[in-house]
Amino acid sequence: MTGPVPVRLVSFNVHHGVGGDGRHDLPRLARVLAAADADVICLQEVDRHFGDRSEHVDQALLLSRGLGMELAWGPSIDEPGTGSGRRQYGNAVLSRLPVLGSELHRLPGQGEPRTALRAQVQLADGVLAVTTTHLSSRSADDRAAQAAAVAALHTDPGTAAVLVGDLNADADAPELAVLREYLSDAWELAADRSDQAGRFSGHARQGLTHPASRPRVRIDQVWVSAGVTVRGARVLDSAGASDHHPLLVDLAVPSTS
Repeated sequence: MTGPVPVRLVSFNVHHGVGGDGRHDLPRLARVLAAADADVICLQEVDRHFGDRSEHVDQALLLSRGLGMELAWGPSIDEPGTGSGRRQYGNAVLSRLPVLGSELHRLPGQGEPRTALRAQVQLADGVLAVTTTHLSSRSADDRAAQAAAVAALHTDPGTAAVLVGDLNADADAPELAVLREYLSDAWELAADRSDQAGRFSGHARQGLTHPASRPRVRIDQVWVSAGVTVRGARVLDSAGASDHHPLLVDLAVPSTS
């Protein structure tokens, strides 16, 4: 039998490429992502021809080409554009492993539309289902309904899967309790953990990711299905590329033979 397959995954709310200095700087963002050396990168708050804030560029396509990775795209906002393409905003999966397919799932709730993008990534011996999402920032009730909808995508115990994203709530928040019926919090499972808090800080090793200037909440998370081992988890330095820091996890995914 083949042993577990190592997969390095990053989740990052990129704030449409605008950093703490108020500048849209896609090359800066690309450098942060390239330095992570990840197999799979899950992004939230990505623009495609959205508007002035991101210079009307197709961020998802430019990042995938610049990093030499395959792209799966899931728009949460999808509107007619002004000539360069549809005006879109949502979640993306970039992968240097083959992407076998993806599906977009609309989530319940009021206000800004929310979605979950689920992609199937080909491993050397098996498949990993990767879901990236961005839950409501305005309502715990909406987050509860959205978490339940996302959890329903992870009920098959035979599928190796990860759920990642900006969940806009701590992992222990009541509205996320439904996730624990099918998944486990990767930060809690990781034996090796590090973050941006100072060595002598009371917040060290807590996985805080936002705001980037002085992190105080752990809203960017990775959840894994049974059998997926978490070898390490690190909050990386966003280097001013976003108002969040990226979360990196090193996983070992069980083979299927």
